[in-house]
Order: sequence, then structure tokens, then C-alpha cells
Amino acid sequence: MAEQYVMAIDQGTTSTRAMIFDHDGAVVAVDQVEHEQILPRAGWVEHDAVEIWENTRRVIGGALARANLDSGHLAAVGITNQRETTVVWDRTTGEPVHHAIVWQDTRTQAIVDRLAADGGTDRYKDVCGLPLATYFAGPKIAWILENVEGARERAEAGDLLFGTTDTWVLWNLTGGADPRAEHRGVHVTDVTNASRTMLMDLRTLEWDPAVAADLGVPLSMLPEIRSSSEVYGECHPGILNGTPVAGILGDQQAATFGQACLEPGEAKNTYGTGNFMLLNTGTEPVRSENGLLTTACYRLGDEPTVYALEGSIAVSGSLVQWVRDNLGLISTAPEIEQLAQTVDDNGGAYFVPAFSGLFAPHWRPDARGALVGLTRYVNKGHIARAVLEATAFQTREVLDAMNADVTGRDGGVPLTELRVDGGMVVNQTLMQFQADILGVDVVRPKVAETTALGAAYAAGLAVGYWSGTDEIRANWGEGERWTPQMDEAERERLYRQWKKAVTKTLDWVDGDV
Repeated sequence: MAEQYVMAIDQGTTSTRAMIFDHDGAVVAVDQVEHEQILPRAGWVEHDAVEIWENTRRVIGGALARANLDSGHLAAVGITNQRETTVVWDRTTGEPVHHAIVWQDTRTQAIVDRLAADGGTDRYKDVCGLPLATYFAGPKIAWILENVEGARERAEAGDLLFGTTDTWVLWNLTGGADPRAEHRGVHVTDVTNASRTMLMDLRTLEWDPAVAADLGVPLSMLPEIRSSSEVYGECHPGILNGTPVAGILGDQQAATFGQACLEPGEAKNTYGTGNFMLLNTGTEPVRSENGLLTTACYRLGDEPTVYALEGSIAVSGSLVQWVRDNLGLISTAPEIEQLAQTVDDNGGAYFVPAFSGLFAPHWRPDARGALVGLTRYVNKGHIARAVLEATAFQTREVLDAMNADVTGRDGGVPLTELRVDGGMVVNQTLMQFQADILGVDVVRPKVAETTALGAAYAAGLAVGYWSGTDEIRANWGEGERWTPQMDEAERERLYRQWKKAVTKTLDWVDGDV
């Protein structure tokens, strides 16, 4: 029998990639393709779901070719994905009725305000663990049904399906509307993605009919909610024909799993398009009193669901992309570090990237981005440093909230180190400043791209490729550690200035949502 591997499909905000892992959790091959960012209006962010599926097929073939493997070498496939991004499509033709509405999109603010008029932004928090916000998928479904001609009638007739991009990819992998397939695609999501819709009851792990009714979302549109690690179906047709799809985790939960944060009190921070810190809180959901989200962390087969507190930051890596694409200050993302290193500090400049409002712990949709503290002394090097520091300052805000929630619980203690992953952790300048502004060690694992690895682990566990979570913990290894070097007085001075900068972004939107 051929040596076996596990493939992960990582459908992210800016790209889709396929990664193949061996039993030690090492990367065997990877292929990656970016997709278009569609920005029809200020605050609107869309993706072409058909392009995403085409890119998925492309990277699957590319990864297999790079490793000189075929589907016979794969024990299973796992999926991880940008969460909250919403696709609605025709169950018969497979055609989306609208571009995918991305998690960063703010067009649903009027729907959110309408729902919040009766009960405030915490109206559904006891049910779903989330505040009313444009971030989540439920209001995005409602917007499509209210604004795409004929969509509501088709949905109520049972002709339309909804899914976040994990469900869209799974449905297509397992046949979709392809007449060559043995059956129609599998319409399933996992608990982690379902927990980001505002429509799932965190305790029962089922769709809540009352919330769905308030949003005007027919239950017939919604995928079946399953665990994060089980066989959902097999790939038909295509080059993965017959390979089981056996794991689904939203990208941040996948990174938490890939970082082996498997015990209560363990936390990770992912530096990607946005920043997302998750703290494992065990098998009971914990309501935050400090602006964090309560979310499903993972569920392995029939085992109890593990929950997490999450701090979600909308813009971090995408700010670097914006500086590259919109301003032209750099030509490639890594150049931001080189430019930042031309100066010793930020020169008094602070960049608050509230492009989609402020997420955790503020939840202020009225905020917009601001570059403040400018003098004639400030140059492009200072701006580059302010861009990097923005990610670290926002992480400090989330960690402070997380520590406040944890220390308010019996036996809770503040975090003493932070595990990090994602594309930005290769940036030494950022990682050192992150340790400095947090005052705790920052630790990067040997395999920094733990999002795809977490999805691979979930799939491999379901088919017995890995025997249990002990093997996952054994695979984790420290790659690099950054220790704080800044004195406390300077740390707190910089952070105080940051918090002042944040106040300058508030109350900007005034009826022009």
C-alpha cells in the first residue's frame, strides 16, 4: 500500500491553497492561488464563489503534482475556511445568486440596527454567544434575501442553499450539481462555522428557529450541523474521486487545534487578514463580560464540544495589503518590515485600521480608519512601523479583555505566553514589538501555518490516521520565542497613546452606512 498523507484545503480570505501533511505534521507540498477582492462600494467586500471553487480544484491538482502523488496516497481531506463569508446558491444548478458577502463587509448595518431596536446588540447573545454585528453570516443571508430579486421566493420554495465557504467547497467536492456525480453534493457544516452565523444555539448545537425567523431565514436553506471530525462524504468526481472528506474547522478554530491548544487556559493568536485570538475554555461556554465572543472551538466526533473565548480583529495583514495595493508604498508584503526598519520608532504616528469599524473588544461599527499624530517629521518608514504596530496594539486590547474574563473565573490566571501563527509571524520586527507591548513571551511553532494543519488533524483523526490528540500534542514543537525587552513605563506610554488614537476613529459614520 502506498504511503499515506492527509490533504487540507484552506479556503482563506485572500487565497485558496491545498497543503499535504505527513504523519509528523510536516508539510509535504503546497499550492496556492489568490482570488479577486471585489469592492463595489465603500464598506462592501465580495468574492466570486465560482472563482473560489475553480481555484480549489486548481490547487488540489497543483499540490498533488508538486508531491508527485495521487488520490490513492490520501487518507482523507480536511477543510478550513474564512468564517462568516456567506454564499447562497441554487441547489439544482449550483449557481450562486450573488457574489459571496465577505466577513469584513458592513452593508448589513441597517439590518443589525433593525434587530437591535428590540433588545439591543446583546439580543441573541445568550443563545449564540455573539453580539449583533455585521461580522456574522446571519444578517448577510438576510441581506441577500431582501435585496436579490426573486431570492426570497426561491428560498421559501426550498430552491436555495446557504453555506459559509466550507459548506460551498464540501458541496462541490462531493458532487454539487454535477450530473456525472453519483448523488448531489453533501450540504453540511461543522459546529465551529455554525457558531459564527448567529443562528446556532451554542448549547444544543442546533439551528434556533426563533432567531432564524427574526432574520427571515428559512431553515430549509441551512446545512446540517455536524462535528468537526467525521466522514461527511466522498469526493465525486475529479482527481480526488473516492477520497473521504473528514474534517471541517473554521480557520481560527483550526489554528487553535493545529497549535495543540487542547486544554482549558491555552490560547493562540493568528496573524492573517485579520487577527484572531482564541482561548480554550473547556466544555462549558463562557460568556464574556469584556467584549469577546463565545464560540465553539471544536468537536471531535461524538465527544463533548469544546468552547472558546475569541477576540476578533478585522484588519491586520489586510492593512499591509492595503498599503501595498492602494498606496503603493511597497511592492510586496515583506517589504513593510524593511521599510519599518529604516526608523527607530513610529515617530509619534498611530494607524487605527477601522476599515470595517472596530471589532473586539469595542464593537463599534461607526468607527473608520485614522492615521493620527502626524508631524512634518513623520516619513514613510514611520508609517510602515505604525502599520505593524497597529496589529500589536489591537492584540494587546484583546489580551487585556481575555485576562479580565479569565481572572474573573474561579482558578483563572492571566496568560503567561502567547502561541502565534499565520503569515505575519515571519515578521521579526512585529513579533518583537508584540512581545514588548504585551509584556509576555510570544512563541511561534515549527510549523507556522497551523490553520491548514488543524484541518488536516481533524480529518486524519476521523479516519484513524492519527490515533488521538496525544499525537497532535507530541507533533507541536517550538520554533522561535520572543521575550519582552521594553521597560514597563515605555510600554504603557505607547499603549496610552494608542488608546487615545482609537478615540479619534469613533462616531465617524453618520447615516452614510
